[in-house]
Amino acid sequence: MTPYRILTAIALLTLGASAAAAQTPTDSLTPLQIALACAPPPATSGGTADGALRVLGAQDSSARTLFVQNDHVVVNGGTAKGLRIGQEFFLRRRSSFGTGKGDKAPRLIRTVGWLRLVAVNDMTAIAAVEYACDGILSGDYLEPFVAPVVPAGMDRADTSGTLDFTSLGRVLAGDEERSAGGAGEYMLIDRGADEGVEPGARFAVYRDLRVGGVPLSAIGEVTVVSTGPTMAVVRINQARDAVQTGDLLVPRR
Repeated sequence: MTPYRILTAIALLTLGASAAAAQTPTDSLTPLQIALACAPPPATSGGTADGALRVLGAQDSSARTLFVQNDHVVVNGGTAKGLRIGQEFFLRRRSSFGTGKGDKAPRLIRTVGWLRLVAVNDMTAIAAVEYACDGILSGDYLEPFVAPVVPAGMDRADTSGTLDFTSLGRVLAGDEERSAGGAGEYMLIDRGADEGVEPGARFAVYRDLRVGGVPLSAIGEVTVVSTGPTMAVVRINQARDAVQTGDLLVPRR
């Protein structure tokens, strides 16, 4: 396809975009659902995935690589890849802080927002950014959007139940692979569905101060909000200090 035909195809897509974007499903999400949707998924990613749908850029008076809520962006796929108007996708990015060029080691994933397709042809799509959790960049990749289910009691600490110190887990990291998080924030842990962890499960957070004769120190309370096979995402509902990478997790039964 010639450059002129490509430009014409994208221009025709743009004509229909504003009408299709009049109502956004994000309007029906609760604040807790939005917060949960912006949390990192319980998974890791290696290097750049071959064939992934990605944000290419946007039609503007100058080239841009950074996009925000309500922007319209161009996606590198169309009906030939099964895309259709109205489909929603998460926008995600592999954490890369401290990595070298070409590094393909598994890293945590960031959720930077989600979008909805408003116009599609056989090779290209235009999408409206429905919500931006952070700045959206050219190259961010798409995954199917599913409205998150908020577990009961997700937003409050519940200290009932018996602590099981025979089955300890550990805190991995927070968003952008941060090593600490506070109340109301989300972090990943090293327990998932393979260990029987389900959304709504509760853990007390303890820290080993590594001082002889000093018992474990109680730090806070977390609730599981989503799970993968080997990891889960928790919300910090109570903390007397920052929850840190390596802190111990004690299940409440």
